[in-house]
Amino acid sequence: MSHSESNWQTGLLEQLKNRNIPVETSAVSAMPLWKIAAEHWRGAAELAERQSARWVSGWAEQRTGQYELNTVFARSRGYLLLRTTVPEGKAELPSQATVYPAANRSERHTQDMFGIHFLEHPDNRPWLRHKAWKKHQYPLRKDFPLAGEPEKVTAPDMDYQFVKGRGAGVYEIPVGPVHAGIIEPGHFRFQAVGETVLNLEERLGYVHKGIEKNAEGRTAEQLARLAGRVSGDSTVAHAWAACQAMEQAAGMTITPHAAFIRGILTERERIANHMGDIGAICNDVGFAFAQMQFTRLRELWLRNNKQFFAHRLLMDCIVPGGVSCSLTDEACKTLQQELQALKKELGEILPALDLNSSLEDRLLTAGWLSEETAAAFSAVGYVGRASGQDVDARRDAPCPPYDRLNFKVALENQGDVASRLWVRVQEIFASIKLLAQMLEQLPEGETKTAWQTPAADSEGIGIIEGWRGEIVTFVRFTENNQIARFYPRDPSVVNWPTLEKIVMNNIVPDFPVCNKSVNGSYSGHDL
Repeated sequence: MSHSESNWQTGLLEQLKNRNIPVETSAVSAMPLWKIAAEHWRGAAELAERQSARWVSGWAEQRTGQYELNTVFARSRGYLLLRTTVPEGKAELPSQATVYPAANRSERHTQDMFGIHFLEHPDNRPWLRHKAWKKHQYPLRKDFPLAGEPEKVTAPDMDYQFVKGRGAGVYEIPVGPVHAGIIEPGHFRFQAVGETVLNLEERLGYVHKGIEKNAEGRTAEQLARLAGRVSGDSTVAHAWAACQAMEQAAGMTITPHAAFIRGILTERERIANHMGDIGAICNDVGFAFAQMQFTRLRELWLRNNKQFFAHRLLMDCIVPGGVSCSLTDEACKTLQQELQALKKELGEILPALDLNSSLEDRLLTAGWLSEETAAAFSAVGYVGRASGQDVDARRDAPCPPYDRLNFKVALENQGDVASRLWVRVQEIFASIKLLAQMLEQLPEGETKTAWQTPAADSEGIGIIEGWRGEIVTFVRFTENNQIARFYPRDPSVVNWPTLEKIVMNNIVPDFPVCNKSVNGSYSGHDL
């Protein structure tokens, strides 16, 4: 990390000291770790915000006699882990959501899972408790069983206090949680006048799977498989982030060959999903031709995944210490030819999108997200980059092989559906360039390094740029090589709330395309 990149951290530390806030400094892997007292929790966030730091992630962990709370901040290439503790008998601390809107749902998640109270939180309604457990039960506490104590029939979740619309002509539209397609469940409550959306409120959590609880006691290999199922369309990125965190905790370094294969898998996952999304966005406004063409290209891409990596979606290819697959020289040549064929196909199809006035009419200015709002909610990936948020972990927290590759981060500032579509297009071409470099430079070597048992209480943080954006994963081990705590922050955690802002003042019929332009993962959000 250069001096200029870490300068904001120096400034923040000086401001904390000027406020007489004691700071205990250390590190988790290469990330600075600062410990402060709970009463300074919000004050530290206020000072971080003055340094233009981005709120990245937050999670809690039950330790002996206390709860440990963590927040990751970042600016440019500098990440910082802030930590505090509160006693079990009085589990409360000031809310950071009053400073960073991005922290809102994360704190509500912690509230529901641990029973920790956030003082002056702007919205302390239960977020994940959909009647599946009793009011004073907290699933991530150590005394809560993995299977819970389920009733024969879970009571319907009918009393969630949605925001009410008032005024002449204002009416409500409930959508979901069960939808007409095969997507996962989520509820959207609109207030509208005529066709104009005045307000949208999301209600998620219907696919809460207990992944954090399920991770406890697992081995490294078992956790890698679980992480790959946090969100099935991001199986590579989540598995990599988890393995990276575990490898850091164990003090391991994977081989250059394994690192390059991981990069190849990640960029293939990115291209497949972006092609699917571009087609789906076009289909939502009636341009079926594009949907058919991009679905065709995606299918051909997935078939090659199956041929060369044994799984269409690349599940279980990334394992602790490396990868479970490799590529021969002949396979590399075939995949290089595939890249050229894809570029040629895109060159023929994309002008049909770019020159289509009907498509332009539906996408331009629709679903506008300002740079200020995107920053406030810490939007990442194509959602953030279409609204001027210059964040990409491949560049900002580069791990091998990205530290030796060249690519350009796609960045726009129009902030509409069209911009989110074209950022995806640019990212496909950037991924093609990255894949070409990795296939050309793929070093010889072993696919896997033998696992090293981490010391008791070892912890690590993995940061990987998934196709939706930055994934941040925390892992801690017990003394017997088992997982004590696992928290994966999917990009959807910070991107879902932006949808509520994106659809405001749009017409109701434009909600599907606005939603698809964000394409948040229900599963990745609802751990």
